[in-house]
Amino acid sequence: MRVLLIDDHALVLKGLQELLESRGVEVVAAANSGREGIECATTNHPDIILLDVMMPEMDGLETLRQLRRDGVTAPILMLTMSHEESHLAEALREGAQGYLLKDMEPDELVPALHDAMEGKNVVAKELLGALTRIVQGGPAEQELPATPISDLTPRELEILEHLARGQSNKGIGRALGISEGTVKLHVKSILRKLNATSRVEAAVMAVQQGIGRKDAS
Repeated sequence: MRVLLIDDHALVLKGLQELLESRGVEVVAAANSGREGIECATTNHPDIILLDVMMPEMDGLETLRQLRRDGVTAPILMLTMSHEESHLAEALREGAQGYLLKDMEPDELVPALHDAMEGKNVVAKELLGALTRIVQGGPAEQELPATPISDLTPRELEILEHLARGQSNKGIGRALGISEGTVKLHVKSILRKLNATSRVEAAVMAVQQGIGRKDAS
């Protein structure tokens, strides 16, 4: 696993790099600004990106938007001290794979990265209540766009249900008796039809429509 770190605090970058490398994870670059992070992403092609939210000049959410505009498809996890629901909602809308807090247990970080690499949605447990409020309809500024669920085929709806439960492509394939490659094709079609930028956003849209909610833990 090749990780890119983007954070404006030098001590945080150094600590994260040492933590990850001590657990056998390769850090391909450590950028101290959004603009530098974008350059590193396009030149180093990391497998996954850890991105701070609160940064000067170009904050993490703006950096996230630009990374997606530039065609960076690697999973992006926000790693921040911000508990703001608006930051969580916007990060998911803009294509983040998840949202973690910097005060998380160090031993939980690498498993979270592996989960994201497998296509799972990763959100700090302290923010699950906020996530529930967002997907069930919060204040107007947090609402997500209307979703053309009716455009999906029966198989795509079935797969969307599993996405809403946070399952990976491999897990969905096992559950439905189809190959992981077939699942990937269906997920791509689902994202296109829903005009969603990530599987996390598609899952949020699904839960808004009551899809998969009855199976949520």
